[in-house]
Amino acid sequence: MPVSWILLLLVGVLALAAAARLTWSWFHYRGDRLVTCPENMRPAGVRLDARHAVATGLVKGADLRLATCSRWPEKAGCGQECLTQIQASPAGCLVKNILTEWYDDEVCASCGRLFGPINWAGPKPAVRMADARTLDWDEIPVDQLRDVLAKSVPICFACNMANRLVKEHPDLAIDRGRPALTSGNREIPPMRLT
Repeated sequence: MPVSWILLLLVGVLALAAAARLTWSWFHYRGDRLVTCPENMRPAGVRLDARHAVATGLVKGADLRLATCSRWPEKAGCGQECLTQIQASPAGCLVKNILTEWYDDEVCASCGRLFGPINWAGPKPAVRMADARTLDWDEIPVDQLRDVLAKSVPICFACNMANRLVKEHPDLAIDRGRPALTSGNREIPPMRLT
């Protein structure tokens, strides 16, 4: 085998390894995260600058910096000390993982169906607040996520869509009511579609 072929093969392997590392870094550093702001010790929703992390992480450890924060623009000049929380537990503060853990072993407050693994590419479940409003995940401000989850019960995608249908088009839906359900050790009141 000629030397030029070996060099070409070596360059190809290195390029493939670099592409794999870039792809892994991109998926690792993107997404909304929930941290505790070191300044006021309250929840804050942040997002890392994934492009910067990927660009700096190819050769050495990624240089993390925030792209957005729920406390900005008022506190935009902060020292970003919350990054130590993300470095300590990158997966633990990811909103996607917090939601996955919250739905684990729960049942829908409306139909009683057990939530299985969350399909992140497909229809997503929602939450029902104490006032019977349902919220999709993207309607919950990240910095209020834990408070909302503490005061809510899980609703499957189908029940959430049925509830919205009744609210938006009451002439097209009939509510037959449902009996009370239990989830774990708490009773879930029946949901009236309104």
